[in-house]
Amino acid sequence: MSIAIKRSQHGIADFAYAPLVWMAPRIAGFQHLPQAKTACKAAAAGALTYALLTDAEWGVAKWLPYKGHLAIDLAVGAASFAAPWVLGVQHHKGARNTFLLMGAVSLVVGVLSVLGTRKSD
Repeated sequence: MSIAIKRSQHGIADFAYAPLVWMAPRIAGFQHLPQAKTACKAAAAGALTYALLTDAEWGVAKWLPYKGHLAIDLAVGAASFAAPWVLGVQHHKGARNTFLLMGAVSLVVGVLSVLGTRKSD
């Protein structure tokens, strides 16, 4: 049994991640925090954009190499962990936990997807 994520599975994760992050401020109750709300909207729009630009089964423009896509995922994951303190929302439980969850998901999916490329390359 392998825990690696295949490229096609990664696409499913991307297209689930973007709308959830877009809706996160309302779901987690921090739509009144403009900096956190804007960061979520930007992260969601960015994730959808670079997913659609990725040279993979699900990509439309096929401009961004898949490994570049994974590098962005890992960078976004790391940045998401810092976001509550950078944005000054660390004391709001919903906002803080959303960004920490975004970071964890991005890093776990990114690392497992890197493992998936090593098996297929």
